[in-house]
Amino acid sequence: MENCVYILFSPKLNRFYTGQTSNLSERMEFHRNSESSKFTGKADDWETFLEIPCQSKKQALAIETHIKTMKSSIYIKNLKKYPEIIDRLKVKYNC
Repeated sequence: MENCVYILFSPKLNRFYTGQTSNLSERMEFHRNSESSKFTGKADDWETFLEIPCQSKKQALAIETHIKTMKSSIYIKNLKKYPEIIDRLKVKYNC
């Protein structure tokens, strides 16, 4: 299974959640059933906003960290709106 960075969106919270995994369907199941003490446990309406396939776990971790460091929902929306940003991230973090 290939590694990916995923971004979830909760309409209820109007918030994004960014993570990385090698099995998105399994990870989504975890988020849907997580305890209320976990960030994603605060809502039950998480939907996949964006999925970024990566060449390795190292690349996925680097891109995930970059996105989280930006701390910007506008940046996250622009990742979907302008796919060339993702292409540049993949080149920058070609681990």
